[in-house]
This record gives sequence, C-alpha cells and structure tokens, in this order.
Amino acid sequence: MLFGAYVTQPNALAGSRELAESRDGALAPLAAGEVDKQFSLGHAVHLEADRVGFDLILFAERHLGPDIAAWVMASAIGVQTKRIRSMIAIHPGLIHPVMIAKLAASLDRVCPGRMAINIVTGWNKPEIEMFGSPLMAHSDRYACAAEWLHIIRELWTRDEPFDFEGKFYNIKKGYVQPKPVQKPFPAVMNAGGSDLGQHFAAKHCDMVYVVFGSHDFDECKAKVDSYRNLARKEYGREIQVWSYAYVVQADTEKEAQAYFDYYVNQKGDWAAAENLVNTMIANAKTLPKEVLAEMKKHFIAGWGGYPIIGTPEQIVDGLITMSKMGLDGTLLNWPRYIQDQRWFQKHVYPLVKQAGLR
Repeated sequence: MLFGAYVTQPNALAGSRELAESRDGALAPLAAGEVDKQFSLGHAVHLEADRVGFDLILFAERHLGPDIAAWVMASAIGVQTKRIRSMIAIHPGLIHPVMIAKLAASLDRVCPGRMAINIVTGWNKPEIEMFGSPLMAHSDRYACAAEWLHIIRELWTRDEPFDFEGKFYNIKKGYVQPKPVQKPFPAVMNAGGSDLGQHFAAKHCDMVYVVFGSHDFDECKAKVDSYRNLARKEYGREIQVWSYAYVVQADTEKEAQAYFDYYVNQKGDWAAAENLVNTMIANAKTLPKEVLAEMKKHFIAGWGGYPIIGTPEQIVDGLITMSKMGLDGTLLNWPRYIQDQRWFQKHVYPLVKQAGLR
C-alpha cells in the first residue's frame, strides 16, 4: 500500500498544536534572520516522511490565509528529498496553463521525476472571487479543467510551438522548455465526487482521491470499485485510487480515545468546522449536504478523513481494512504531527511491514 501525507500548512490540516503555532507565527512579523515557523514545520514533516519511505506528500494551495505558496514550499523542500513525490494542488481557473506547465516541468527537473499535480476544480467561493472572477457553474469547472490539462500536456510533449482556441483559453504559439523528466508527463490526481467529476477523473487523471461519506466497509469498497470500474469500462484506463485517514495512536486504546475526545470534543474549533461545511455544501458536489453536516467532527479530527484510532496493532488493522477496500494508497495525518509521525515510524511502521502492506 502506498502512503502519503499532507505538508503542514495552516489551512491544510486541523487539530495540531504545531499547526496552531505555525499559523500564529505566519501572522506575526519575522525577526531578522528568523525562518517562518510553518516552513520549518513543513520541512521537518517532509524530510521525515521521505526518510521513513513515504511515497507522496501533498501541498495544498491556499490563497486566502497565511499559507506559504505551495510552489515555494515544494521547491524549497523537495530538492532536499531522495524519493518522495511532491504533489501540488492547483485550481485550473486561477492560474494560466502556460504558467503551470513551466512551473511543473521545472519542479520535475529539480526534484528529478518526482512531481505531480492535484487538480482542484474549486469550491472555495471567496477565494476564487478574490481573483476577480465568479465561481463557475459546476459543469464549466470540469470543462475548464479538461481544456487546461490538455494545453499543459501539449506544452509538455510538443517540440514546436502550437496554437489553441477553446472556450476558456486561447494560446498563441504555445511552447515550454525545459520539458518534464517524466514521460509522457507527470502524474495527475483529482478528487471528483459528483458523477461529472468522477468521469473527468476516470478519463483524464492517473490517480483519483475518494472521500468516503460513510465509514462502513462495504459502502467504502463499493465506492472504490465503482470508480475503478468506471475508468476501465468507459475509458479503458487503469487508475490508482487513494483516500485519506487520520491516525490517533497510543499504547492503549483508552489513551487514544481519550486524546481524540480532548482535541476534537473539548478543544475542537466547531465554529470553523461549521463555516467549512457550509461553504462546501454551498459550492462543492463531492458529498451530499446531509453527509457533510454529519462529518463536522471528522473535519476537526483530520480534514474529514477515515478514522483510525487505537494501539499500533489497531492502527495496522485499520490500514489493512483500507487496503481491502481496494485502495492503492492513503494520505495519513496525525494530531500531534511531528511527535506522532515519529511514534508511527517507531511503533507502527514495523508492524505495517510485517503485515505485508509495504
């Protein structure tokens, strides 16, 4: 099973003291010679994940809020890694495809063959409106993303300039050098949850990210199987299917459950979760609104992920369950990020290997 993680940016994760400190630091002036705390934390997480042997780290691109730009984080940290892939989340409607083609090809050369793109078609209306454009209709977002991705792949593979005239973009003598290391081009992920989104991902992407509206095994497996079968039967393609889990771990189940209760029920920012869910209900089509409303505690616990709580043995059992759902990989998140990441490496990872997951 493939493992990934989110890089620690203030708007990407919840429930972490380290993240709260990095957020507060990002909002404060820096003393001369001081490095931003969120960069230092992201740097530590990324290098630790690379050392342990994780396969992917995802950089969420947030334009509202104090996050350092994902391209800067990925470039500054990625060049110091040896094997992990840096995946950057991008909103097609916000950044021109020629610019992304150049940035992505450059990153794929300085982190040789280890960059990828996560296409986010857009649900954060205030963020998108900040750029002076309205949030597109749902169908137009995917039509725009398909056009955007087509242009980028043409720029990555064509040796001569080309013109393109579409509904959303017009390109005159488009050309990009240098080319990416990966052939024919770097991998692309999408988390389309609506029927239209699933068809877009199955047709155009190499990796899909599923968000589970239920944690029932049979329902989760059916969702994974449905996505994979769609790609095979409709488009003759094989895709990787990923999801996301938050891990709350301890020597005993009682300790793990007590910490979950502490940081979610006692200290969780329920107002923020309410705002997030309301924004998603209004603009995203990934999950039905009634399902999103029930997921508030999971957003606080770890951005709506699949819960894995307990002892090292129980953590491994949870990962085995996710593997049996048919998932190729999962992103992981911990509430006490650095401390828990290292605890996972020491106490859980050997059992993961014993179980044959790695």
